[in-house]
Amino acid sequence: MSVYPLEDRMKAVQLYLKYGRKSAPVVRELGYPGRKTLRRWVAAYEATGSVGRRPYRGRPPKYTSEQREAAVRHYVEHGQNMCGTIRALGYPCRALLSRWLDEAIEERRRVRTGTTRKARAELTPQQKQEAVLDLCSRDGRAQDVANKHGVTRAVLYKWKKQLLGSGYDMSPPKKPPAGSKDEKEQLEALKSQLELLEQQAEDLRKEIRRLQLERDVLEATAEILKKGEGADPTTLRNREKAVVIGALREKHRLKDLLQSLSLSKSSYFYQRAALAVPDKLADVRERVRRVFTQAERRYGYRRIHAALRRDGVVISEKVVRRLMREEGLEAVRPKRRKYVSYRGEISPAVSNLIKRDFRADAPNTKWLTDTTEFAIPAGKVYLSPIIDCFDGMVVSWSIGTSPNADLVNSMLDQAISTLGPGEHPTIHTDRGGHYRWPGWIERMEAAGLTRSMSKKACTADNAACEGFFGRIKNEMFYGRSWQGVSIPEFVEILDTYLRWYNERRIKMSLGAMSRSSPKLCVKIAPGNG
Repeated sequence: MSVYPLEDRMKAVQLYLKYGRKSAPVVRELGYPGRKTLRRWVAAYEATGSVGRRPYRGRPPKYTSEQREAAVRHYVEHGQNMCGTIRALGYPCRALLSRWLDEAIEERRRVRTGTTRKARAELTPQQKQEAVLDLCSRDGRAQDVANKHGVTRAVLYKWKKQLLGSGYDMSPPKKPPAGSKDEKEQLEALKSQLELLEQQAEDLRKEIRRLQLERDVLEATAEILKKGEGADPTTLRNREKAVVIGALREKHRLKDLLQSLSLSKSSYFYQRAALAVPDKLADVRERVRRVFTQAERRYGYRRIHAALRRDGVVISEKVVRRLMREEGLEAVRPKRRKYVSYRGEISPAVSNLIKRDFRADAPNTKWLTDTTEFAIPAGKVYLSPIIDCFDGMVVSWSIGTSPNADLVNSMLDQAISTLGPGEHPTIHTDRGGHYRWPGWIERMEAAGLTRSMSKKACTADNAACEGFFGRIKNEMFYGRSWQGVSIPEFVEILDTYLRWYNERRIKMSLGAMSRSSPKLCVKIAPGNG
């Protein structure tokens, strides 16, 4: 049987249906049961019309009714000692014995289920107001106020909501006439408003302390560690975090500092102990700073290491590099510029003979060429092809790791070797330095080829070649990870794709047919240009 009487269970089910099948208002008003228990009662009520316990269809009970009666009788006759009963009989567990006692002893069940509910039902409106006033003006726990008036904490807050309402008017209320009935209610409302304002003030103080902590950490990171503006303190090394915390210990709590810097307490104390150990390299560190300053920030770790060895200081280059990193000593060095093939007016530019007309009536009459870059984690790879405007075929190509003259000259030599007697195509390029060096010009003149160049910074003049690069990268390069692929492996993959492009890939402008004419190619070994 349930510990709740049948009438209490029925009352809870009726309130649940009355409140639109919501369990929270029922629990607040009655103080019982749990939400799952209430739903179980409602399901039983809707299925059978009663909230009685459903018949047990599982295995038979472990203990017989005679054993239950013997346990209850022993408990009553031997001083109502549960532990003594269990030790004497050897059964059952404490929870099961407690349930047997609740079912057999009426007084015990009332104490657990109905006494407090009946007591609070007898309170007058005046007593309820006094209870709410004690709740608003309390110094301790709300449960203590509830125990004082013989009600549950949930019922106490329910009365407060009924008397004061769900919202609070922040404007000062009008003073009621002397002896008015609303005087106490307004006093209670004022006390509740005061509590709300005090809570808001406390929240603001906490937010101010948090913002001040973040500001102090950022300032300490910039001033003590010499980090740049906008540096994230959580990305510092543990030793640097320990230095910042040590500088702010007197101003903020250790717990807040550790949380702000994402550092565990054990790591902080370990780093603090390590910082207390004398620096064995203090003299070398000072020498490194002095050499670096005397050289006006021009020396890197190799020259500083050489200077120290000349002075008789035997130390590893790695140690010098680490000391420079810890001291923030960085040599002045030029910024790396993005690769651009244009090298100025090396030789006179020629006119644009193609004029964006990329159609050809016969093969080997119009050729296009350019250089593109493939950046993978292992390094950079460059491709230099020659495209025939007649059918879009790649006449020849070269692949290497450096966009130098050998890359384009070897490609041109292989393309010239494919020409037959009387074939002298026009080769269109951009104004890059590769196509204006003497080696390229000499090869063009020796083979009787005609040069054509785009305008400066006008990629549309070589749009067909740029479109070829776009197709390569969309079909082969983009959309896949090149992590772990070496440069020789990538060169092989690119070369295989270009062969497939020439021999098997269909082209809609050719009537959905593939190109089948054999062409030549050359691969330049990585590192040899």
